[in-house]
Amino acid sequence: MFKETKNFAKQKIKWVDMPNFVAMQLDSYRWFLKDGLKELFDEMSPVSDYTGKELDLYFHDYYFDEPKFDELKAKQNGLSYEAPLRVRLELINKRTKKSKEQEIYLGDFPLMTDRGTFIVNGVERVVVSQLIRSPGVFFTALLYRNRKLFGAKVIPNRGAWLEFETDPDGVISVKIDRKRKTPVTALLRVFGAHQSKF
Repeated sequence: MFKETKNFAKQKIKWVDMPNFVAMQLDSYRWFLKDGLKELFDEMSPVSDYTGKELDLYFHDYYFDEPKFDELKAKQNGLSYEAPLRVRLELINKRTKKSKEQEIYLGDFPLMTDRGTFIVNGVERVVVSQLIRSPGVFFTALLYRNRKLFGAKVIPNRGAWLEFETDPDGVISVKIDRKRKTPVTALLRVFGAHQSKF
């Protein structure tokens, strides 16, 4: 079906091996299952009652049962590829000094396939990570011809970004949602400030 590729070059070509692009996702998820959950349980442990005087609940260790369905069955039947998470807990009564240990079923935990995907309700899905700027105000100072030029970015949870900056002549300008620069006085007028206050 495919024609054989012929190479007429005098030098031998060294082919570059294709890297495993999902290795980072897989390693990260394996770390989360093995160590990350343990860190979370250790951070939460002990959980005390609302008075803090009677009961303490400690998380000791955990494990995953075998998945109920394999990847293929989950996709064919519209199910999720997941495994039951079981945790060994210890409940300590501080007044009576008695403790009770028990293993409980905490819920079904999604498993990642070898392709770095999850199967949820029979549909194969992938997690795409992205970096976003945290909301807040960020200030900058830049040295330009022995003068400091200042700037500020106002990044809200929702809505338009505001970027203030000064130029070498001392004029303050603003960009709204990374659009065209306008003088900050125009923005102040929109908010109701009078020309006499500038």
